[in-house]
Amino acid sequence: MSKLPGSTGISLLGDKSLEFYRDPITFCDRRIEKHGSRIFQARLLNKSTSFVCSVQGMQELLCDKASVFLKDPTDVMTYMYGDNIVTTNGEEASLLRLSLMNLFSGKCLASSSDYINSVCERNLKDLSSSAEPQSVYPIFKRLGSELVLGLFLNVKADETPETFEEITRLCTLHWHGIISAPVNIKMPLWSSGFCTALEARDKLMEIIREKLELEQEGFVGCLRSLPLPDPSCASQHLLLFISALIPKALASLLTSFTLALCGPHQEEVRAQARQDPTYLHQVLLEVQRLWPPFIGGRRIANQDTTLGGYHVPAGSAAMYISYAVHRDPEIFHQPHDFRPERWSGSGSRTDAAPAAGHAGIALPPFGGHR
Repeated sequence: MSKLPGSTGISLLGDKSLEFYRDPITFCDRRIEKHGSRIFQARLLNKSTSFVCSVQGMQELLCDKASVFLKDPTDVMTYMYGDNIVTTNGEEASLLRLSLMNLFSGKCLASSSDYINSVCERNLKDLSSSAEPQSVYPIFKRLGSELVLGLFLNVKADETPETFEEITRLCTLHWHGIISAPVNIKMPLWSSGFCTALEARDKLMEIIREKLELEQEGFVGCLRSLPLPDPSCASQHLLLFISALIPKALASLLTSFTLALCGPHQEEVRAQARQDPTYLHQVLLEVQRLWPPFIGGRRIANQDTTLGGYHVPAGSAAMYISYAVHRDPEIFHQPHDFRPERWSGSGSRTDAAPAAGHAGIALPPFGGHR
């Protein structure tokens, strides 16, 4: 059992949180090069933390040792969103996933296809005809907001615009709690961002509970009928599903997709993606691999254990870094290149076929693990 490369320094003075969150990509790239290892340690959020930047290490963290590395109950995500599939562990998380997956298939999903098509057409119809450069991220973010509120809460922008705008505003304020210092201060004429976020959360929960009580159709009605662990579970999950996090992630991916396929040099890729749904799927996987919308995920070790053969003490944190994992050269040949064919599942090592067999674990934000 080897000692983790790197150093956690001393409490507070050795903390690298500012450096990491300012530029997580450079932070990891420099240490991978320095230590010659895709697993290393540093102090993050004033806690000794193992950084996992390999597919094998992430599989060990999220799958093989899922009962050892648990989600942090003191994490700000738990505080802002409550108990849901993102913040629970073990068997409870697995049972929640099985229940919720029913909502994303079959009749519930099929009944939403017309709405999805109408929202996409309304938001995107002017893009192809515009003669001027367009900033696509705000357009895609608006698209995402209309989709999540219409699908998950039955609040449609074209039918109830004032309600839609108010909920969108509250979702944005709530989101700011995730990226604010967790300091709950309120004074005359001023409140901390975290305090404002908590107030927005409470207003959103009032709206959600009313919807769950009154709505009979769509996702809200189906969610209410699921065998969930407790009465608050449905409302906590709706809070997660309508979160500003989802439109932001979708907008990030669609913007990356647009940039990856734009320009005359990608004309052949665009043509093939339009004609071949399988190839389009490979293109989307490659976009998700190169430009993941989330930094990664954090766990706490509940006992002494190992990662990649390195000793990890009980109580310390482990964090997988999506960007670095997705560019692991052991799995992804020419990892920095845009190559959709690597997901085809055929070909030699040079063609990067091994990537296809790791789609589930290599892209965890998209359902690759529990």
